[in-house]
Order: sequence, then structure tokens, then C-alpha cells
Amino acid sequence: MNSKDKIAYIVNWIKNYTKTIKSQPISLIIGVSGGVDSALTSTLCAHTGLKTIAISMPIKQNSSQHDLSLRHLDYLKNNFDNVDCQIIELDSIFKTFENTMKDYDSELAFANSRSRLRMVTLYQIAQSNNGIVVGTGNKVEDFGVGFYTKYGDGGVDISPIADCTKSEVWELATEIGVIRDIIDAEPTDGLWDDSRNDENQLGLSYKQLEEAMENKNSEYYKKYEEIRGPNLHKMKPIPVCEFPRD
Repeated sequence: MNSKDKIAYIVNWIKNYTKTIKSQPISLIIGVSGGVDSALTSTLCAHTGLKTIAISMPIKQNSSQHDLSLRHLDYLKNNFDNVDCQIIELDSIFKTFENTMKDYDSELAFANSRSRLRMVTLYQIAQSNNGIVVGTGNKVEDFGVGFYTKYGDGGVDISPIADCTKSEVWELATEIGVIRDIIDAEPTDGLWDDSRNDENQLGLSYKQLEEAMENKNSEYYKKYEEIRGPNLHKMKPIPVCEFPRD
């Protein structure tokens, strides 16, 4: 299947899924970070013709990342009549949260809380617009290493590109017309004050991770397993304590 066919397949998959939901019409709600995953996913949503609400939610955001998200919103607004673009500043809310939780200081916890605050925001908007929250996780993140610190991906209703490797994401983004600067930007979740990128956090590039996922003899496989192991619980159903039944 070539890139054009994959795009058509995903767009139809989204439309067909929304038809299974009783309450109609359905709107698609998605956070836009300035990264290629959210840029591709939001453009795929736009191509469905369904009402799509694309939202930039800056929290102590690196200016270059935020600039890319604004450029992508402009691209969507100028090319699709069905897209509503919004910017919701979450800095003040997050500062209040930080001050309230100062006795529980953890850099990692606060980074994750940024993602969860965005997720809460997306669901608030979705509920008020008869919408579903669209995830932006790709195959490596969702099924490889459980890298869930994405832009609002603390919880989602559907995940259109979860079967795409990062290489496929870049290919589809190019085919569908995502801004070149977004495609070429270093992948990052944008959750850290020092603007560290995904490779800094994971210790491997996406190309190396994909190789290790496919080949146990890869020189990167041991490192891949070290990253994957602590996150396996994220990729399994929630453990439930069940009483023995007669």
C-alpha cells in the first residue's frame, strides 16, 4: 500500500468509526503540538470532512515548538473549512497546580502532569462538542516502548496512526502536505523546561527503536528492552482484582 492509499485508508477508518457512535454528528478533537505526529493526525482528521477542533495548549512551551504549532493551525485554517483552530493557554492553571503540589516535587511527575492537564482539556472540549478525542501516538510509542508523554495522549478515544512506524509517519506527512519544518524538526513531547527531545529521553532514535522492534538480533535490542520493560504495564489492560466466583 503506497502513502496515498494509506492516507485514504486511515481517513475512511476514522469516518467509519464515527458512524458506529449513536450520537451524531461527531466532532474530532485533537491537540496540536508542533510535532509531526499531531500535524499528520490533525490533517487526516481534516480530510474526513467532519468537524475537527485542533487545539494548541502551551504550558511553559519552547517558543520554536509553539511557533510550529501556530503555523500548522494556520495551515489547517487556510486549507479546510471544517477545521476550528484554537489556542488555549494553560500556563496559569499549571502554575497553580505546581504551587499547590510543591511538597510533592518531582520533575518527571510534573512533566507527566502537563500531558494530563492537556488531556483533561481535550475531554472538556470533546464533551461540550459531542466529540471524541483523537490520539497522536505512533506504533513505536504505543506498542514498542510505551512512551505516553504525548500532547494530550494521557487518554484518547481513537488512535488513527498507532499502526504507523515513525518512518511511515514522516512519509505520510510528506504526502499529505504537512509543513516541511515540522517534518524535519527533532521529535519531542515538549514537556520539559530544558526542551529535551525524544531521543534524549529514550536513548535511541526512532529508526534504531524500529529496527530493534523488528529484529531481536539488532545491536539496539538490549537497550530497547531496557526502555520497554519498565513501561510494559502501560501497554496491558488495567489490572483488576476479581473475586473468586462459584
